Amino acid sequence: MSTSQSTIDYLLDQLSSLPNVRARKMFGEYAIYCDEKVVALVCDNQLFVKVTPRGRALIGERYEEGEAYPGAKPSMLIGAEEIDDGERLCELIRLTADALPAPRPKKPRMRKKRERCRDC
Repeated sequence: MSTSQSTIDYLLDQLSSLPNVRARKMFGEYAIYCDEKVVALVCDNQLFVKVTPRGRALIGERYEEGEAYPGAKPSMLIGAEEIDDGERLCELIRLTADALPAPRPKKPRMRKKRERCRDC
């Protein structure tokens, strides 16, 4: 089961007070970006936030550890009560983004040179 657009719309609405937050569809599920850093995944309509010490301290015992998909790193599975508290959710996403390293700059794509036919 993939994530519904209404779930993403609700999460982005809850996070609207944070600048530079967006969602990107990936393989039927979504990644949540803050300051161009992937801070969370939304899979099967569930929010999985990357584990950071400050994020864990903010949420305390009110989360389960889970995997967004088989083989993924463990994440904090955020419950509905935490998601419904927009201010607290924004703080969690902000703290998580602050704790993560800046994304690596993308390498420019190299265009392949076309080989010209000498007989043409």
